[in-house]
Order: sequence, then C-alpha cells, then structure tokens
Amino acid sequence: MAEAKTKYDRQLRIWGEQGQSALEKASICLLNCGPTGSETLKNLVLAGIGSITVVDVSKVVNQDLGNNFMVHHSSLGHPKAKCVCAFLQELNDAVKAKFIEEHPLTLIETNPSFFSQFTLVIATQLVEDSMVKLDRICRDANVMLVFARSYGLTGFVRISVKELNDAVKAKFIEEHALTLIETNPSFFSQFTLVIATQLVEDSMVKLDRICRDANVMLVFARSYGLTGFVRISVKEHAVIESKPDHFLDDLRLNNPWPELKKLITEEWAKSHDGNLPSTREEKKEFKELIREKMVEADEDNYREAVEASFKVFASQGISSDLKRILDDTCAEVESGASDIWVMVAALKEFIANEGGGEASLEGSIPDMTSSTEYKLIEEEFNPPVLPELQKYLTDEEYSVAVGFYILLRAVDRFSANYNTFPGQFDGAMDEDISRLKTTAVGLLSDLGCNGSTLTEDLINEMCRYGAAELHAVAAYIGGVASQEVIKITSAR
Repeated sequence: MAEAKTKYDRQLRIWGEQGQSALEKASICLLNCGPTGSETLKNLVLAGIGSITVVDVSKVVNQDLGNNFMVHHSSLGHPKAKCVCAFLQELNDAVKAKFIEEHPLTLIETNPSFFSQFTLVIATQLVEDSMVKLDRICRDANVMLVFARSYGLTGFVRISVKELNDAVKAKFIEEHALTLIETNPSFFSQFTLVIATQLVEDSMVKLDRICRDANVMLVFARSYGLTGFVRISVKEHAVIESKPDHFLDDLRLNNPWPELKKLITEEWAKSHDGNLPSTREEKKEFKELIREKMVEADEDNYREAVEASFKVFASQGISSDLKRILDDTCAEVESGASDIWVMVAALKEFIANEGGGEASLEGSIPDMTSSTEYKLIEEEFNPPVLPELQKYLTDEEYSVAVGFYILLRAVDRFSANYNTFPGQFDGAMDEDISRLKTTAVGLLSDLGCNGSTLTEDLINEMCRYGAAELHAVAAYIGGVASQEVIKITSAR
C-alpha cells in the first residue's frame, strides 16, 4: 500500500485505505467505448480501479477522431476497443485492461452469464429495450449496473443496483415522531444517532434533552422553501484520527544523539546564538550550508536533507493544542470516563514519565482538539439572546441570513397559533403575510431585539414558500446532514 499512498494521496484522504482497497479489487465491464464510455473509464482508471474489460465491435473511423481522446489518427481502421484499451492502460499501468471485439447486444441476447464475472457493468449508448434486458441479467447476477447516454446537448445517467447495502438492517415504524417524543422517550436510547427532520422548535428542544440524557448523538435537518438548516447536538465529539496536510515525522531533531550534534544543525546554531533558522533568508542560507558539504553534486542523502530541512525549522515538543487537552480537568479520569479521556490520561502519564517531556512516537493523537463545553439547543431558543443577534440584524452582510433564521423560527410559532404554515393556502396569502410579520416582531421582542424588524421582501418570500419541501434544497440540506453524520459516527 506504500506506493498507493503516494500515488492516490489526495483521494485516500477522502475515502481512506478501505475505500481504495475496494476500488482496487473491483472488476469493471464497459459496453461501447465511444466518448461517453471512454471518459467514464478514464476517471476510474486514474482512480486506480482493479481491472477493466472493454466490449465494442466497431472500428475507429474519422468521426471518432473528433470526439474521442482515447483514439489517435494512427488508430483508423483498427478495433476501437483495442485502441481505447491501450490508451487507458497508459494512464495507469497498475490497472489490468483487456478488450473483447463483440457487439454488446450479442452478449446480452446470447451469453447473459458473461456479465456475472464483473463487480459492475457500465453500459453506454444502449437503447431502451437492451437496457431493460441487461438490467434483468445484472440483477439476477447481483452485479451493479450503470447506464450512461449522451444525445446532442442532453443525456442521462441511471444506476441500477439490487440493494444499496444488503448488509444494512432496515425496519420501519408507523408512528408519529411527536408521539414517541412525548410518550416513549426511552425509545431513542437504543440508537447510536438520531436524525430528526422537519421538526418544529418545541419538539427539537424536547428531543435534544432526551438524546443528551441517553448519550445519543442527534442531528436536526430542515428545509423550508429556498432555505434550511442543519444542527448537530452531541455532548462531546472527539476526533480520534486526523489527517494533516503536512505530516511531521517524529525525528526528534531538537534532541538528537550526541554524535549527530556535530553535524549541520549544531554548526548553524553555534554561529547564530544557538537559534535555528527562522526567516526566509536564513532558511535559504541553511540549505546552502547543507549543499556545501556535498562531495558529489547528486548525493542522494544530501539532496534529501535539503528537501527535508523544513523539519528542523518546525517547532518541537508538545503543541499548544495537545497541552491544553492534557491540562483539561477531564484528563483526571475517574470510573465511567469516556475512552478518549482515558487515552489522554495515559498519554499525560507517559509524557511525565517514560517520555521525558515528549509525546510518544507515531501512534499518538496528532492535532487533536477538543472541548468539554457544550450547549443545549434550548439555550439558543431562550432569552437572554446572544449579543451578536442584534448586531447581525443590522449588518448588511449577514442581515438576510439572520432574517431567514428568525423567520424559520417565526413560522413554527405561526403554525402553533394558526394550525397551518404561512402561505399554504393561496386565498389567505395577504392575511398570512400580516400575521407572519406580527409573529416575527413578537419573536424579536422576546429575544430582546425590541424595535427590530425584518424586510417586507423576506416576509413575503417566506409566505411564498408555503412550507414547500423543494427537492433541490432538500437534497442540499440532506447532503450536509449526511456529511455531518459521517463525521460524527466515524470520528473524522
């Protein structure tokens, strides 16, 4: 995996070694290698997919030269599958590639078992009838299937899988969420995390108390017209493993073996009052000092020393972030302490004893930041209001966002008073605008912002939404919410 870590460094930061391992084990079949299919495979090959099989019966013609970067003028008259396969192989020689000169429709009609050997099939430019047949074949073989088609200035992508994750156990409960909150709060204690969507303020506060008492993580998500929000409620979120952009090796250059003190760092320090290079000019001089010691111009060890010289300049010892965590009162663990604070206490003891004032080598907790402070959502909803609110209401840059925040709360109050959301019925629009304005002013007053008002445009827009849950906004809010769920549950 060492080479892969260098080769796929950026994507490994996103999906990790397990995700990359799954990619490298995958076997992909492409049907029709025109521009749509070729571009699709190109991205997968660059990402390090395990193996590809290209199926196409056609030869390269002049038209292909104008829309397919995976063929060349010298490819004219040759099998397109062979040419595309060769070009793709050049992009990543770790990917196994082969081609089959066969019409995809022939395989679909006469040899359906052919597709069972693959992890996933990508079918491009197929007509509807063939798509339906291939879908049945792949579903029976439990093979994932992706359709892609471009047609003039339009196109589509379709995904067909038997189950997104057959390892996931799923069940449903036909019950109103508010009923569970009010009558069966212990119901939520069985879960690791609860995702609550489209709840009003009062229910959010109650559920927050329930989940905190049960030590269950909670995510609120709500979309309302063209706006929405995501809120996270956890007692404590400890980041177990961070992935810094620049990893500093545990070289202990500030405390080398006595023999190494005779080398360049010590030589520099003697001529600079014991200080290491700090300014840009000094760092440049330090690198030149290393180069002067080179016997030959291409000595690898000296070249590596120049490239790694910044590690000498880096601050040594325990970081301020780590020291703050070690000094936290939670590090004085008692029975019942969470795992993270037990590890912090162990690290603190190691530093004070075996470590001699230094943290342990690789395997410690790098760049870990944490806080024992947390606030209930109820604290936000109850006065006294935070001083920032009044300031942001009059700030041109933030007034619209804060206005929507106030109105999102006002519509909940409106609903509690009138048993409907503003703008849900066309005939009552004017009356709802007036009512919402009055409700918003009352809310601002309760928050301590006496005399503050919201613009007519914002109030009218909120009524125009009519509590609609628009797909584009719901998709965005759902995306943010799911990202937060991943971070919380994976401690990333």
